[in-house]
Amino acid sequence: MSMSNEYQPINCDDYDNLEATCQQKLTLTVELRDGEVVVGTASDMISRKSVEYLVIEASGKTRELRLDHILSFSHPEIGKVVVSES
Repeated sequence: MSMSNEYQPINCDDYDNLEATCQQKLTLTVELRDGEVVVGTASDMISRKSVEYLVIEASGKTRELRLDHILSFSHPEIGKVVVSES
């Protein structure tokens, strides 16, 4: 997957899993496709201009992570989920 500006929707099951982590306010370890790792509490899923984001509270700051930039996310209760495009 390229890091282009064109949004690539993720697999529906992966989206549903992320949505569930927000409902449960789970602390996730999120690995981005550029190699960055973000650890924080999943709080919401938002869509802006046809691009979907995971809102995560990390180190006292709110971050919006583009779903198609997420390589994987993990939590002890759910294990590691590798995100795939739809």
